Amino acid sequence: MPASQLAPSAARALVSAQIGKHGRAGATPQPQLARLTEDAELLVSELVTNALVHAGTRIEVACEVETSEPETHPGAPRGAAPSDAASPGPASPGAAPSGAASVDAAPSDAVSSGAAAPAGSGGVGSEGAAGGGDTDAASTDASATDAPATGAAATDASDTGAADTGGAATGADAAGRPVGIEAVRVEVTDAQPAGRISSDPVGRRGAGRGLGLQLVGALAESWGVTYRRTEKAVWFRVAVSELEPRPSGSLNEAMHRELVAAEIFSASRQADERRTAGWTDPGGAFLAEAGELLAGQLDADMVAALVGQLLVPRLADWCAVWLTEDTGGMRLSRVWHSDERKVRALRLALEPDPPPVGLRTVGIPWPWPGEASGPGRTGSALAFSLVAGGTCLGSLVIGRSGATEMTSSVARTVEDVARRVAQAVFTARQYTRQTSISHALQRKQLPRSLADIPGVETAIVYEPHAVGQTVGGDFYDLFPLGGNRWSFMLGDVQGKDPEAMSVTGLTRHLVRLLAREGHGVASVLGKLNATMAEESAEAVAVAGEGARPRFLSVVYGELEADGRAGGARCTVASAGHPPPLKLSPDGGVVPVVEPQLLLGIDESADFVAYPFDLAPGQSLLCVTDGVTERRSGPRQLDDDDGLARIFAGCAGMGAAAVAERVRQATHDFGPEPLDDDLAILVLHATAD
Repeated sequence: MPASQLAPSAARALVSAQIGKHGRAGATPQPQLARLTEDAELLVSELVTNALVHAGTRIEVACEVETSEPETHPGAPRGAAPSDAASPGPASPGAAPSGAASVDAAPSDAVSSGAAAPAGSGGVGSEGAAGGGDTDAASTDASATDAPATGAAATDASDTGAADTGGAATGADAAGRPVGIEAVRVEVTDAQPAGRISSDPVGRRGAGRGLGLQLVGALAESWGVTYRRTEKAVWFRVAVSELEPRPSGSLNEAMHRELVAAEIFSASRQADERRTAGWTDPGGAFLAEAGELLAGQLDADMVAALVGQLLVPRLADWCAVWLTEDTGGMRLSRVWHSDERKVRALRLALEPDPPPVGLRTVGIPWPWPGEASGPGRTGSALAFSLVAGGTCLGSLVIGRSGATEMTSSVARTVEDVARRVAQAVFTARQYTRQTSISHALQRKQLPRSLADIPGVETAIVYEPHAVGQTVGGDFYDLFPLGGNRWSFMLGDVQGKDPEAMSVTGLTRHLVRLLAREGHGVASVLGKLNATMAEESAEAVAVAGEGARPRFLSVVYGELEADGRAGGARCTVASAGHPPPLKLSPDGGVVPVVEPQLLLGIDESADFVAYPFDLAPGQSLLCVTDGVTERRSGPRQLDDDDGLARIFAGCAGMGAAAVAERVRQATHDFGPEPLDDDLAILVLHATAD
């Protein structure tokens, strides 16, 4: 055939026609026949295209179909000796595929497209075959003429072979019994001169192969290349018995080919070894990437979003993730499409019909979402249950345009991805559940809101140190006592662990109970001190000397608002806590109490309360040691009355502004993040 753009198409038609002629009414199953035709057409098209691009000369294509018949040597073409049938390729450089020497071997009918083979080329379309002569004329002898046969001559050769054998064209032998196709052998010859032969046939044997030879090496049972001075011939043999199992399942073959493309097209010895090993771990790198991407994700919807980025477009054109809800139904969490313009339409098509909740371990076919993927486009979809911990957490559905084919290796890869997604969703939900419980318990440790006091502004700043916690070892409260009286409290439990957090809740509720029963400020601290000491003693009795006693520092006070003159009358006591400071409108700052012993050290300790007036325009500042002990190198914020100087600069400000100024100054004092809980309580008296 001439070097034209129609050459690959003509070569495919030749191969398809020859296989079809012997396959009609034959013994070869149709699925195997279709696969054989597909592979042979793919290879001959690629080789002819390469010859067209790189050589640019006239091209010769020879195709021979090997058949078997009942009670003959297995794999031996009719009319061929057993030794010929056993040979997987040419016996010598330039030799034709075995069984092609005689046109009488009709089931192994040798046909040439367009022209006879050059002398010594081994092409089956020699001058003798083209002329329909005897078997001696058909042999590939070096004396054969180089003159090309005409297209009609090639047809005559084919017709002659059919006439001589009778049943060859119908897939039956002379007795009418069906014959089976064993293999197809094709040779492509061009007039390209001999290329350079590498001196390293093993270490770099993949480096010189083009795409065509790599495909041949991946799909053919045997193959070879013959260089001559004026031409090059490439032959291959595709055997029915060596065909890979057809993909099974509900994903198309395009998915399978994408996953193995890197292996087929890789020009390296390692890739060849992996192909030889049968590709036992097709998804290893992909699964490793999936595990790394999903690890540590603590939000189920974020996991669903990452799945789309992971699978599209490498394994699918689109994917959707449903997640189960507490009600037992399914919620469409995320939809992902390789074409972003189709995401909305795909969601609308999928959302009304969620997959059923089940514990399936393999994928099941899922209806294609119709026009959502484009007018007239069809494809296949597969649904995988997301199962972890014996529970169905949702469903992963992936879809791809094209035929519904999937190899077992790819099916296992997708199932493995689904299992990793399910485990990530399970972990995220466990974290969310535990976080919700923790936050619910923590909310009980602190008041939901601060009481409003007539004539007194209040503000609180609270920043727990521990990541992910809303409550730490610091605590606060402000609650009414009745009769125009209120109580306020700011404290700190030793430690920053969950055990310290539990003490804050105990302390706050106990103080409320004691205050509402009528205990004064000093009495409340005394009762609280006895409780803490008792708790420490019990801990030592249970856990031994290694138990950590819990000490508590607290500022506790009561105030009575002055409805006539404004402001309030206060009574305050401090147990091991930074003393509260009072700010006057002129900027003067003074402490209002004397420091006393920590709670929980001495059960018999007595405490003293200090009364004072909070006049209109004055502010009271209470802080925890997270403020006073804030460090910048060796210095602390409250060294040399540092907190008093900051507070003095807040003259004339309201409660909220004072609290924010102190908070910002605490953060700005050192370059490092805070290493302790921070709590600030401000009371500012106003004129009524």
